[in-house]
Amino acid sequence: MNTSKRSPVPLWIIFTAGIIAISFSSIFVKLSAAPISVSGMYRLFFTNLLMLPIMWKYIPEIKKLSGKDWLFLIGSGIALGLHFLLWMASLRYTSVASSTVLLTLEPIFVLAGAFLVYRERTTAAAVAGICLAVFAAMMIGAKDFSISGTALQGDLLSLLGTAAVAVHMLLGQKLSKHISSLLYSFVVFFVAGICFAIYNGFNSYSFVHYSFNEWGLFLLLALVPTVFGHILFNWLLKYVNAASVSSAVLGEPIGATLLAWMMLGESINWVQILAGFLLILGVWVFLRNNHVRYEPQKAH
Repeated sequence: MNTSKRSPVPLWIIFTAGIIAISFSSIFVKLSAAPISVSGMYRLFFTNLLMLPIMWKYIPEIKKLSGKDWLFLIGSGIALGLHFLLWMASLRYTSVASSTVLLTLEPIFVLAGAFLVYRERTTAAAVAGICLAVFAAMMIGAKDFSISGTALQGDLLSLLGTAAVAVHMLLGQKLSKHISSLLYSFVVFFVAGICFAIYNGFNSYSFVHYSFNEWGLFLLLALVPTVFGHILFNWLLKYVNAASVSSAVLGEPIGATLLAWMMLGESINWVQILAGFLLILGVWVFLRNNHVRYEPQKAH
């Protein structure tokens, strides 16, 4: 794993905490009866509210942001909003295991994008680790995949959402080198929330008429998978590359599938348990061997 700075906290602790946190996301979405875009909007706006008391410290930094910085921040926010909308919608059509398993393709998209945009190359061992982890993740959700009906629609939505979050991660890797992680998170969450608000207004969804239980789920979505998941991962971009951070999603199928089994009654079998161990092994191999190299740019 390539690092330009040394983290004050062991990276495995941050990765583990983040994976556990994001694993709850699909459970809260499944439990909510509100429109997906409304859940996503309040997830982000509530996160902004939780962060607001400390954002005054970043006012001087905000004033120094360039027009290019704002352009990339807005692009990253739009990509994140699109990810949440597509992935959360997929959970209404397919199982937690199937939807979260497709998110494991994120590191592949990020590796490809990092090579094309930043000329980053990794090692053969790291690629082997990613392939093993993705194969294992596919085993976890294999029984849920379908070639017809609503399950296929859900799988496609999850796949498109994965591509969107890869764009978000690549932009975040560039911005986090000179922008504070909390400021970056606050701005992109706000931009994504505004996108949701526009979408909800266009579709005439109610902004207020929801039960106490729904408001509780909106808050949980903000507090658990967003604050302790996405914000932690955005912070990690200061210490590791986007591909390494993206590899954390490879652990989500394990956590989400176990939680869905315990809380939602979705089934789990021995193949998925075995695949979980292989997935952990693949992630470990990737993180141990992802030493980034840069190809020299050709003169034009």
